[in-house]
Amino acid sequence: MTEFFLSFGMSYELAWFTATIAGILLIALPLMLAVAMVIYVDRKVLGAVMMRRGPNVVGPFGLLQSFADGLKVFLQETIIPSASNKVLFLLAPIITFTVALAAWAVIPFNSGAVLADINVGLLYVLAISSLGVYGVVIAGWASNSKYPFFSAMRAAAQMISYEVSIGFILVCVVLWAGSFNMNDIIEAQRGHGLGFVNGFYFNPLMFPLFVMFLISAMAETARAPFDLTEAESELVAGYQTEYSSMSFALFWLGEYANILLMCALCAILFFGGWLPPVEWEPLYMVPGWIWFLSKTFFFFLIFSWTWATVPRYRYDQLMRLGWKVFLPMSLMFVFLISGYLMLTRYG
Repeated sequence: MTEFFLSFGMSYELAWFTATIAGILLIALPLMLAVAMVIYVDRKVLGAVMMRRGPNVVGPFGLLQSFADGLKVFLQETIIPSASNKVLFLLAPIITFTVALAAWAVIPFNSGAVLADINVGLLYVLAISSLGVYGVVIAGWASNSKYPFFSAMRAAAQMISYEVSIGFILVCVVLWAGSFNMNDIIEAQRGHGLGFVNGFYFNPLMFPLFVMFLISAMAETARAPFDLTEAESELVAGYQTEYSSMSFALFWLGEYANILLMCALCAILFFGGWLPPVEWEPLYMVPGWIWFLSKTFFFFLIFSWTWATVPRYRYDQLMRLGWKVFLPMSLMFVFLISGYLMLTRYG
């Protein structure tokens, strides 16, 4: 893209800066539109499971409902509790929203179609996604209210617990792909299964890791059935209780951007990213970004389906699953996969 702006006679520095800003907008603006649409899809899936219509009034088939909701919160008054820490109270949703967007910088939508094609892309995503807990904890503490504070403590424990197992799962993917670069990980999945299936999921050693990653992603994003941080039965609405207007909307946008990020990582790490499902030449006529977005949307439907059908975990069950089930299993698979690769690839 820098070469494109250089053709207009710009200096290299100005062309690079303009190309970077254009790349950020090309990701951020469609992502915000995607968030609005997946909120609509979420509500439609919930409606279908509960045998009701869901959004169906605003716009054709209710497609504009999310935009109407966004306009509503934009026009509402921002209420700041008098006893809160006002600076941190307003800073928390900004942190959550910014961190959620920053992680998309290394996500490849197609071969070469990535804002920052860095060699440590997977480490970057792990580091950035772990920063999201700061926005939640600051929101809970700055509200100066007991329910948001309890929710913030839960969120910190929950996210840290499942990040450990996610880290070991990513170690297994990196071992097999031989790279932290997202594009290299996708290329390593080309023809991985029986020589024609694109994806690590077809591998008997990697499929259990995919299942653990999917469940851990739901817990990491505090998505049902792991939404203990927003449990209305005991915490009113969790760390968002004292928030209103656009400050609440930023939490909402950040939460769904994180959910889409985890869905995209499922597609990239285990299902071949922008590659077609199988190595068949006619399938390559479909642009890679369509395959990538289709896989991401498929995993979002799994998230929605799970939300609509699985009851909420108790907190002790949540912690037991993370520390006593996923952590030992992920460690065991690091041992198995590294041993298998030493025997077969490097032996």
